[in-house]
Amino acid sequence: MKILTVSGYKSMELSIFKENDPRIAFIKAAIEKRLIGFIEEGLEWVIISGQMGVEMWTAEIVLDLQETYDIKIGVFPPFENQDNRWPDNLKEKYEELQMVADFYKPLYQGDYKGPYQFKAKNKWFVDKSDGCLLLMDDEFPGSNRFLYEAAKTTNKDYPIFIITPADLDDAVEEIKMADPDYWV
Repeated sequence: MKILTVSGYKSMELSIFKENDPRIAFIKAAIEKRLIGFIEEGLEWVIISGQMGVEMWTAEIVLDLQETYDIKIGVFPPFENQDNRWPDNLKEKYEELQMVADFYKPLYQGDYKGPYQFKAKNKWFVDKSDGCLLLMDDEFPGSNRFLYEAAKTTNKDYPIFIITPADLDDAVEEIKMADPDYWV
């Protein structure tokens, strides 16, 4: 697998409204663990649409991993100015991501026109990648369900990797156990 698309919940779907929410560290740890495994097996590109939440956190992880691994990040939003209604602090992070990403290009020129752009985006990501990694709970799929459905119904051999709530629990435990005070 050379190209992996990563997606998951938007931050508000997880009731995360601040960038310093401690749950973000656990989510990022679970994603990083999976990405390192894929990189060590030959992954070259991670592609995202750049939506807030899991995708922005994934971009941060990939940019950090670039110090150790030969991995690239591609950002392909469904349309220009997808951050129009985002909070200012997230707009700044998104603008910075546009500048530091290895590749950035909106799939549609201009602003949001209709839901067809999101449907086309999901199909494009499945067509252009060799597999996907989703942070998702089957019982509460949220906006993930659209990419998940596109991935499930493709005609090609397309592996779907899921980070589950149990995986997040494991990440929490690993982080706790890495703290020397945990064992006191």
